[in-house]
Amino acid sequence: MTRKMFLGSLSADAASVAIPDISFAKPTKLEDIRAILLHLGSNMWDTYSTKLKLDETIWRKATEYIKNKGMNLLLIDVGEGVVYPSHPELAVAGSWSPDKLKAELARLRGMGLEPIPKLNFSATHDAWLKDYQRMLSTKPYYQVCQDVIRDLAELFDHPRFIHLGYDEETAGHQWAQQYVAIRKGELWWHDFLWFVSTTEKAGMRPWIWSDYGWHHPEFISRCPKSVLQTNWYYDEDGEGFDLATVKKPYLRLFVELEKAGFDQLPGGSNWASSYWRNKGLKTNTTSIGGLVKFCREHISPELRKGFLLGSWVQCDNEKNLGIIQEGVDLLAAALNS
Repeated sequence: MTRKMFLGSLSADAASVAIPDISFAKPTKLEDIRAILLHLGSNMWDTYSTKLKLDETIWRKATEYIKNKGMNLLLIDVGEGVVYPSHPELAVAGSWSPDKLKAELARLRGMGLEPIPKLNFSATHDAWLKDYQRMLSTKPYYQVCQDVIRDLAELFDHPRFIHLGYDEETAGHQWAQQYVAIRKGELWWHDFLWFVSTTEKAGMRPWIWSDYGWHHPEFISRCPKSVLQTNWYYDEDGEGFDLATVKKPYLRLFVELEKAGFDQLPGGSNWASSYWRNKGLKTNTTSIGGLVKFCREHISPELRKGFLLGSWVQCDNEKNLGIIQEGVDLLAAALNS
């Protein structure tokens, strides 16, 4: 799986912006939110599966490991993983019934994990919407999106957050897809703000990937402060964590969000880009430690709500379980350092 494609081809113009060096003391305890992303559904990329790609034994092993390592929030990428009461047509073979999902959420809460739903409404990652993905920004599209958001609010017993995705909506990230659709300018903003409003009306706080802000400076002033930000940085090009030498704008967005007063939950991964794979590494074991250190130094404790790690593999085999467990270990070690 190529989680972040074509990043190397993106503009680095923002690197010329002068960012002051802001430093904060390292906390004496773990951050409030220690989150791991797991995928129930998988139809957010260019390969569509008509069957749920999940091994429930692997899922349970992963969730137990996550809890035993001191994590406290499970971000569940739902997608096609559940039969939505309002739109059962979005299901695939093996999608969980609402009752099965609610039983699993009760089990997770009993373990001490807070389950939070995630969907993805980026036009690059919305294959789970089936035919509705080709009705982008139309009345039927808004209706189905509103419906599934409300469904998850009910199924998850009105959680405090829902992650809306909203990352990588560019033509470059859709180069391998047979159907390409992106929103730009005021249409992008109209839809994004509609999702923010719809989420809040459903009683949840919107949570997003922040990468739209990498190349759109207006993001800082136009995005509502109510939106929880997960800027992500996996050191995919081996540039490191020094603002004085990093050329691309990904790292400095953490500082820009801090200056603007946004709540942040920085995102890291042990997923290995081609840069690391070309060095013979199957995973990236260094970036999460660097990310935690950098964000503790550059994001105030009041605005730094925790950290999130996603390994970007499915819970469908023992190999992927090992990658998930490695990511959990890396985040736990970084938080305890």
